[in-house]
Amino acid sequence: MKKIVAKIKDYTNLVNLRNNQRVVVFLICLMIATTLWLLNALSKDYSATIFYPVKFENPPKNQFLAGNVPEKLELEVSGRGFTLLRFKLLSFSPVNFDIEDITKNMETNSGTYRITSRNLRTRIEDQLNDELSISHISPEILVISLDSLSIKKVPVSLDISVDYEPMYNLKSPVSIHPDSVNITGPTILLNRISVIRTKINITERLNSSINQEIDLIPPDNTTIEPAKVVLNIDVEKYTEKELRIPIEVINQPDNANIKLFPSEVKIVFKVGLSRFESISSLDFKALVDYNAIDANANNLEIKLSEKPGFIEGIRLNPERVEFLIETN
Repeated sequence: MKKIVAKIKDYTNLVNLRNNQRVVVFLICLMIATTLWLLNALSKDYSATIFYPVKFENPPKNQFLAGNVPEKLELEVSGRGFTLLRFKLLSFSPVNFDIEDITKNMETNSGTYRITSRNLRTRIEDQLNDELSISHISPEILVISLDSLSIKKVPVSLDISVDYEPMYNLKSPVSIHPDSVNITGPTILLNRISVIRTKINITERLNSSINQEIDLIPPDNTTIEPAKVVLNIDVEKYTEKELRIPIEVINQPDNANIKLFPSEVKIVFKVGLSRFESISSLDFKALVDYNAIDANANNLEIKLSEKPGFIEGIRLNPERVEFLIETN
C-alpha cells in the first residue's frame, strides 16, 4: 500500500513540475510580447497636452513685476511616444522669459503689456526638446503688469539685548552707523514701512567694547542699501563714588521758614572711570516739596531733580528728612 501511495506522489510532483514550467514559459512570452508592443506603440507619433513651468525674470531697470503671471503654460504638442512619456513623468527646468526683452518696443497701457502666446512660441520651442512640435499654447494672451520702484530713507531700529559683567557698563550710548538706510521697493509697500529692524543681537557678560557689523531684516520684495550696519558698544569699568549735596525746598510760602534735618543728603552711585574725577556735587540737585507736607507725618521724601545720565545704581542716604516749620 505504501509503495502505491509513493508512486502516486511521484506522479503528482512530475505533473506539477511540468505545469509550472509551462506557466513560467507563458509568463516570459507574455512579458516579451508586452515589451515589444510597448516599444512599438511608443515609437509612433501622438498628440498630447502638457503643463510646462515658466519663469518671468529680469524686468526693466527700476521696475518690478506687479501682477500675477502663470507659473505654467498649457501646451498642445505632438511627438514620439517616448518623448511625450518623458515629459509626462519627469520634471524639467522652467522656460525663462526675459521681461525686458519681450516687452521691448511694445506699447503699454499704464505699465500693462498684453503679449500673445504665439509671439512667444519660438522662444518656447528653443528651450524645449526639438523632438516636440507645439500646435497650441494656452492662455493665448499673457498679461504682464510692471510698476516703478521707489526709494525711501528710513531709520534703523536696533534690536539688541546686552548684559554686562559686574562693575562694567556703558561709557557712551549704544550707537549704529549708519542710523538710516535706503530701501527700494513698490511704492504701495514702502508706504507701510517706517523702520528697518536689525537681526536680534544678544550679548552676555560684556566687559569690553564691541564694534561689529550686524545684518538688517529686509521686508519681502524689497532691497536695502546698505544691507548691514555697524554696531558700536563702548564699555568701561565702573567704580563707586560718594558725594554730599544740599537739599533745597520748593513751593515754600513767603511767610514760612522750613528747616531740614539733615540739610544735606549723601548720594552713592556708580560711575565710569573716565568720568570719576570730573563728576561733582554741581551735577546734582536734591529737593523736597513743601506742598507734600502731611499733618500726620514729620518727614519729607528727597527727590533728585537733576543728575547725570551716565551714572548707575543711585542710592540716597537718608531717603527722607525731618523738618521744622517756623512762621513769620
